Amino acid sequence: MPRARAPATQSILARYLDPEVLGKLANRQVEPRGLVLGNLAGAHKSPLSGFAVEFAGHREYVWGDDPKHVDWRLFFTRDRYFIKQYEMETNFVCHLELDVSASMRYGDGDQQKLLYAARMASMLGYAIIRQSDKVSLATFDERVQGFVPPSNSMAQVVKMTSHLDEIAPVAKTDLPGCLTELCGRMHRREIVMIFSDFFTDLDQLEPALQRLRYQRHEVVLFHVLHHDELAFRFDGMIKFQGLELPEEHLTQPDDIRRDYLSALARYQSHFDEICQRNRIERVPVDTSADMGSLFVDYLNQRSLLNRGR
Repeated sequence: MPRARAPATQSILARYLDPEVLGKLANRQVEPRGLVLGNLAGAHKSPLSGFAVEFAGHREYVWGDDPKHVDWRLFFTRDRYFIKQYEMETNFVCHLELDVSASMRYGDGDQQKLLYAARMASMLGYAIIRQSDKVSLATFDERVQGFVPPSNSMAQVVKMTSHLDEIAPVAKTDLPGCLTELCGRMHRREIVMIFSDFFTDLDQLEPALQRLRYQRHEVVLFHVLHHDELAFRFDGMIKFQGLELPEEHLTQPDDIRRDYLSALARYQSHFDEICQRNRIERVPVDTSADMGSLFVDYLNQRSLLNRGR
């Protein structure tokens, strides 16, 4: 049995990990925007002050402090005892949360929203684990369907892709409820990356996003849409069938294209307002785009913003 399993595992990995895309990620780091908490030594500054790595400032000496951390030069100039403090460097935990509801089935082949989003999550997860940080994976629709606990072992990639390969999207979406439940599993400031088409009531979604921000998590929303949903370039008489609702509409796309695009623009504008109000990053994703270029552009922008902090 073990020998028969290896080819299957390799096949699953090949489905979600593109060597060309990984090559573009090879020399790039996924850095937290703010200070994060971790439990392993790593490459990212912790918000907690300690006695290691990089000088951060002073505080007054209190009874019980180790005298070796006293700044004696400051004592001789101020005649008071001060302790030198340093910033520790830690790992971070990134939670990848993937919408696997029925609406994510839209699209064919490599441009299907669910497959595209699952590949994005897998390759970002691989890149983060490679830099010794931890990744978890949660899948959800009306409820949380699966959860792979955080790990920075390369075996985590196999666990995540194996779980992704078992997904059968058939249910509706309850984004607010699922995000609230998943938020309850997080206890420290971490990074939360959500992959979804966000077909939900945005005003009901905002409180769930606010809870994530209240707990001081960094939140990144990868807003995954098929090019058809962005451009609405259909010709002839078309029957539109609901993926999450049992509805059908026979219509001439030319008659509704203008109204559809106007409604989409209002929706995106409202979404951007919510993200800006809550200091959340929304990353538009068109599944017809080259994923490697998308990642490079995103990480370049992220790096520039980090340097500007």
